[in-house]
Amino acid sequence: MTSAQSEHGKDAADRETAPRFAIVIPMLDEGETAAELLEACRIAATPIGPFEFCVTDDGSRDGTGAALRAFAEAHPGLPVTIVTHARPAGQSHSVHDAVRAARAPLICTLDGDGQNPPEEIPTVLAPLLAAGAPERLGLVAGQRKRRNDPLPKRLASRAANTLRGWLLKDGTRDTGCGLKAFRRDAFLALPAFDHMHRFLPALFQRDGWQVAHVDVSHRPRVAGRSKYTNFGRAVVGFSDLLGVAWLIRRRRRLGPQDTTIDAPNGGAERQS
Repeated sequence: MTSAQSEHGKDAADRETAPRFAIVIPMLDEGETAAELLEACRIAATPIGPFEFCVTDDGSRDGTGAALRAFAEAHPGLPVTIVTHARPAGQSHSVHDAVRAARAPLICTLDGDGQNPPEEIPTVLAPLLAAGAPERLGLVAGQRKRRNDPLPKRLASRAANTLRGWLLKDGTRDTGCGLKAFRRDAFLALPAFDHMHRFLPALFQRDGWQVAHVDVSHRPRVAGRSKYTNFGRAVVGFSDLLGVAWLIRRRRRLGPQDTTIDAPNGGAERQS
């Protein structure tokens, strides 16, 4: 076998084992259930192809970091990347850092509290993994069919979603669902800010991407406590909503499908 044939075979093998998607999970003080959640995700994701975990420990003060490292050691053949924040930075920052650390071209996110069933991972990824997936499909957003949350939280969320939908026209009834799948490069091109995870459908549409919606189930919280209050959500949510509405009014005139780049003589060196 020539060296060229050997190299070709190695490249083919690398393509077969390279992760098709990354499972991204932000965690804050979820040490009690972290290993169980990751194991359930592993079982659900294994049948649909090679994947990787990219999990952010967002400044936890319990055993979250130790639980994540123990899981990685117990599965030496499974790519696991742990992003650690010295202090809590919030869900959007945690997701963004984990997506940047991922190698796979597709990302699937879910919350670290266990309320997003891992069994729904194939559901949100399916439209992007399909052989005939539209080139302009950038985001698949899960929408909870029945929320297992206290009544005040459900009512507050319903009011926030109604206001957001009226102002942003994003066609999403439940933007707070943590189960989402999207193209990594498209996500990293979005404007990054605190709480951006609540506005992903509108932000993807702003950049010219198509957004699909799928119904998913929802579980009651079995451990830990919510990191947010209804009042806290309302205070930051309204100012964020106005900011996103401003961004949409100043949207790009051309989407990613409208731009081509030619460099017949090599062009300029690409900047990282």
